[in-house]
Amino acid sequence: MDAGLTIILVCSLVAASGALLGPFLLLRRMSLMTDAISHSILLGIVVGFLLFNSTDSLPMILAAGAVGLLTVWLTELIFKTGLVKEDAAIGLVFPALFSIGVILITRLLSDIHIDIDTALVGEVIWAPFDTVTVGGFEISRALLIGGGLLLVNALFVGLFYKELKLVTFDAGLATSLGFSATFLTYALMTLVSVTAVGAFDAVGAVLLVGFMIVPAATAYLLTDRLSRLIPIALLVGVLGCVIGYFVAIEIDASISGTMVTILGLIFILTLILAPERGLLAGWLRRRRQKWEFAARLLLIHIMNHENTAEAKEENAVASVAEHLNWLPQYAHSIMAQAEHHGWLGTDGDLLELTESGRALAQQTLAV
Repeated sequence: MDAGLTIILVCSLVAASGALLGPFLLLRRMSLMTDAISHSILLGIVVGFLLFNSTDSLPMILAAGAVGLLTVWLTELIFKTGLVKEDAAIGLVFPALFSIGVILITRLLSDIHIDIDTALVGEVIWAPFDTVTVGGFEISRALLIGGGLLLVNALFVGLFYKELKLVTFDAGLATSLGFSATFLTYALMTLVSVTAVGAFDAVGAVLLVGFMIVPAATAYLLTDRLSRLIPIALLVGVLGCVIGYFVAIEIDASISGTMVTILGLIFILTLILAPERGLLAGWLRRRRQKWEFAARLLLIHIMNHENTAEAKEENAVASVAEHLNWLPQYAHSIMAQAEHHGWLGTDGDLLELTESGRALAQQTLAV
């Protein structure tokens, strides 16, 4: 298999694995915990190597999974004291565990290929050359691990989708119905740990946070339905990997780092251009609301003074801006738009309400 294709597939599998878990982590506001686990599992990897004297995946996964659960347990233990907030508890636990892992690497494993740089950004460029023989074919080890991770995460989400959805949006109801929110939380965190270990050699444990959170955050800007959020997150994750690879090759940069950068750019573009929740949509909505408020105010002003002695002065096209304390240019813009919507007309130099304009003014006053 072509080396470039292998790299894209490996990163896409890891990104897809993270994107399956990311929506639940994001909606349950557990993004910080994901970051904590991605750091602290370094200690588990080191301990796994020291205990088993092997870099095989299974010992690493077992040890790292245990440390991931330890991170969750210690964080909850400190948080439940009521003396510190949850984010502070996370900030106390994972730097300590991560620092111990760094110290063990630098003191005891300096002659082993496990190093801090690899833990942070990975070495996906070597994935095509680390192969195993399966059925007479040479297949990338990272490709097999990535496929296995995706399969496990997909099975977990598929089997417990309803329970995860219920716990995510209403943990109290889930508990009252007999579902263990604690069990699902620990199961989810265990999969985060396992996925982080599987991504250790490929994209790096820390960059996995980007693969888990950024696609989910991007999808959340486009939909609030979980059934749509997950596939959109998967699509964004894979798209970021494909585009990121070719950009990295073109500019001769870190492949995994460029992929996460592209994911960040996709998020920023979505943040700006999302149809309903984007910054541009919000600005247009506020602008429209401001205009509608001004138009309603104009209609009420005209209705209050029509058929009165002051109507020739108050409702005159030339003087309405002064009475409403508006700039003339702004007043003419509001009058033009109200006329365009069929709310307003003119009779000589006077402004007059149409039937729809009078109904809108009355409706506004009735609210």
